[in-house]
Amino acid sequence: MHRNIDNSFPSSAESNSSPQEAVVRLPLTELHPFKGYPALQGIMPRNQPYLVRDDDPTMIQLVARVKERGVTYPGVVRPDPEGGYEIIAGQRRHRASELAGISDMPVIIREMDDEEAVTEMIDSNVNREDVLPSERAWAYRMRLEVEKRRAGRPEKNSPKISANFRSDDEVGKSLGISGDTLRNYIQLTHLCPELMAMVDERKISLSPAYHLAALSLDEQALVLDAMEYAQSTPSLSQAQRLKKASQEGALTVDLARAVLSEEKKAEVDKVSFPMAAIRKYFPRSYTPQRMQETIIKLLEAWQRKRQRSQER
Repeated sequence: MHRNIDNSFPSSAESNSSPQEAVVRLPLTELHPFKGYPALQGIMPRNQPYLVRDDDPTMIQLVARVKERGVTYPGVVRPDPEGGYEIIAGQRRHRASELAGISDMPVIIREMDDEEAVTEMIDSNVNREDVLPSERAWAYRMRLEVEKRRAGRPEKNSPKISANFRSDDEVGKSLGISGDTLRNYIQLTHLCPELMAMVDERKISLSPAYHLAALSLDEQALVLDAMEYAQSTPSLSQAQRLKKASQEGALTVDLARAVLSEEKKAEVDKVSFPMAAIRKYFPRSYTPQRMQETIIKLLEAWQRKRQRSQER
């Protein structure tokens, strides 16, 4: 039987809870991962978009904090008809508790249907900075799939199904991104596992990955062959040429090898800002060097703030 505890945790998980909801402690053994969204079963490589990586630096930090203070923000779970509870938000906290040798954790138990569960899961993780491209891609695809399902269920005061439909742009806006960004990330879910892993490992940048994802799986296999042959990964311009050749029905292993074997243009490893855009934020006496140092210090403070919020 779960034990009721203080329900004043200032977590995002509680921000949408009703006054009747309380925080309780449940044994870790009664909690298990989300079983998956039915609409994507057989399509999605795992049951939920987010991985729990024990060797991730933020996870190591979270384990240390849990050992010191316990889990300070409750997870959100829903009852499982087959027994126990599905974790909707808090899978990392659950794993951190296991690694820290703690036997239970605080949670909010909430009745949710599949669409509500996916929305809670995505919204509770959308602002994390350590989310991999593959995780974000599947999360956005799940979120859009939810909107499509909801569009087929007219509300009481909306006789037309179309009245409930939200466009890609509207869904993107609710997630704090543009519709184009949403569509690009969702496109990544069509990458083969090998290429997706390279995107996660930052061996392939996002921009060329979007174009490679437009290729068929057979054509992606050609690209993998060409990458091995040339010992190189595609640049944006090379990925664009491969996509164009695919659209024209002209993508062959020889063409892919030739494209990947070309010498790439040097990439500029710096970020620049127009002086007029940032000068207004500094005293007139500040030199460009001092402005740069100040910006770096502000970014370091921002990074520390992000790290402190990782356990939420």
